Formats: sequence, structure tokens, C-alpha cells
Amino acid sequence: MNWSAIARLNHWKIVDGKLYRHFEFTSFIAAFGFMTRVALIAETKAPSSEWFNVYNQVTVQLTTHDAGGITMNDVTLAQSIDTLEL
Repeated sequence: MNWSAIARLNHWKIVDGKLYRHFEFTSFIAAFGFMTRVALIAETKAPSSEWFNVYNQVTVQLTTHDAGGITMNDVTLAQSIDTLEL
């Protein structure tokens, strides 16, 4: 794993062996819209992701189960998520 690439991610941390980030939005609609945009990106990058949504909050955890941990695909998806307008 390229740890320097992970270190360059803003607002992401490693929790339980997964890339982790918590987001908070103004409403459920804004949170759901964000999840939809990320889902479209994630489909093309194909890492495993775990999503948790409660009203206006979204938690994303990224890991590649087949590889047994975080891969560059996960880092790339995290970088793509960071480019979305929140």
C-alpha cells in the first residue's frame, strides 16, 4: 500500500483497516444526492464500500475485500469523492 497517498487524503483516516470519512449535509435530500453521485463513481472503480446513512449524515468506509485491505483503488475513489461539491 502506498501510505503517502493515504496521508495526502483530506479528512480521511484509517479505522478498523478501512479508509473512513464522515460527511454531514443540510438535509436528507442533500445526503442522498451525494450518495447517488458517489455510487456512480464507485461503480466504475469497483472497490468495496460500506455506507451508513442517518438523515443528513453519511459515513463511508472503503476497502478492497478481495485484496484483504486498502488498495490504490480505494485511495482513488476517496480522491474522487473529495472532488465532489458537497
